[in-house]
Amino acid sequence: QVQLVESGGGLVQAGGSLRLSCATSGRPVGSYHIGWFRQGPGTEREFVAAINRGGITTNYGDSVKGRFTISRDNPKNAVYLQMNSLTPEVTTVYYCAAHVDHSFDSRCSLAYMYSCWGQGNQVTVSS
Repeated sequence: QVQLVESGGGLVQAGGSLRLSCATSGRPVGSYHIGWFRQGPGTEREFVAAINRGGITTNYGDSVKGRFTISRDNPKNAVYLQMNSLTPEVTTVYYCAAHVDHSFDSRCSLAYMYSCWGQGNQVTVSS
């Protein structure tokens, strides 16, 4: 059973940047399509970005296009979420998740496609 661990969150001022990392244990990250989601208290889990196993195809939520970039380095067993031009509105907990379906398509934005989730990493943007 794969386990995912996020890192790289923290506190940053508005306009700043953060890079989140997602690593796996149990199986290499290259075995999975990986997605990033975010969720605050009392809110639904929101799709942020996803990347296919080979790192060729990506997909983004509308609210982060142009500001966030997802990438991966399979030899280093890591997937990254580079977040730029941060605003206080994106303050919440970010989760990475592993997608085990053979295909990578528009369904990658749906939380139910992901079978394994990390514990979450807090991102706080101060004004």
